[in-house]
Amino acid sequence: MLSFILRRFGTMILTMLCLTMVVFFLVNLEPNLRKLSISQTNMRATDEQIESWLVKNGYRDNFLLRYGAWLGVYPKRPNVDPETGEAVPRFRYCDEPAEVRYSGVIQGDFGCSTKFKTTVSRKLFPALAATGWLMFYVMLVMVPGALITGVLAGMREGSRTDRTLSVASIASTATPEYVSGIIFTVVFASWLGWLNGSAATATRDGISFYNFTLPVMTMAIYGMGYIARMTRASMAEVMTAQYIRTARLKGLSFGAVVVKHALRNALIAPFTVIMLQFPWLLTGVVIVESMFRYQGFGYTLVQAASNNDIDLLLACSLVSVIVVLLTQLLSDIGYAFLNPRIRVS
Repeated sequence: MLSFILRRFGTMILTMLCLTMVVFFLVNLEPNLRKLSISQTNMRATDEQIESWLVKNGYRDNFLLRYGAWLGVYPKRPNVDPETGEAVPRFRYCDEPAEVRYSGVIQGDFGCSTKFKTTVSRKLFPALAATGWLMFYVMLVMVPGALITGVLAGMREGSRTDRTLSVASIASTATPEYVSGIIFTVVFASWLGWLNGSAATATRDGISFYNFTLPVMTMAIYGMGYIARMTRASMAEVMTAQYIRTARLKGLSFGAVVVKHALRNALIAPFTVIMLQFPWLLTGVVIVESMFRYQGFGYTLVQAASNNDIDLLLACSLVSVIVVLLTQLLSDIGYAFLNPRIRVS
């Protein structure tokens, strides 16, 4: 198992390098650089002024050298003012050192956010913490509800309970977050007046039932149907196995057979699906956080993309890649522990 984990870590690092290089290339295309230059100089800047700003701030350097400096494996060189000859930082509001240094992702320096006028770290990590709380409560509601629904539907395949729960699961999965979010807002906030607290206040005033329930419900119900359907299919397959029939013939009650023999094997397939919900949650919060103005990772990603904030956009992409790769590794390890028939050589 240790050698398997080490090999996977090596593959993860190579995958991360390839994906971040592709993202780095895309966000540093010429239209994006020109927009960044115009936003930092003047909306009426001439082509010569735009080009001068890009050259002065290192955006015309070799692509691989810039990528290496962003990673932190190549030293960043200070920008030189052509008029005074002195070293100057790219953005004064970030107080970047005007000296040759190794300062990149490896050293914990993610750059400067041109949208929020601060370092990327000061904006990204609080946003990640806010989204972490949202993901925690979503999983707390979604996973138990989905597993209970799937197990109840799969225990007696073809029954009225199975058909009712299956229809509800399909309906929840087929309804996008932006539709269910609007419906919940209209019903519970506008008509009933129960949940009229804005999620935008959760990061400022703290999480409460009134300002956090609507985004949690919106995300949980959408993901709950998919997990429930997978659990139901796995449970229905397990209930037809020979060892389940043997347990019934030995005189065990139906509840004992489900809990002691069927449940663990039925949860193997849903476990992988549950682990894959973490990358979906991290990217799926883009819609929900934008709808409810909750200032987490998804809201920050939208702001970075819409305002051409290159350094913040690169940091958000890096976080997404890391989360996807780590959850895949954890799902493989958990799958091996849940299923004794799987052995990692």
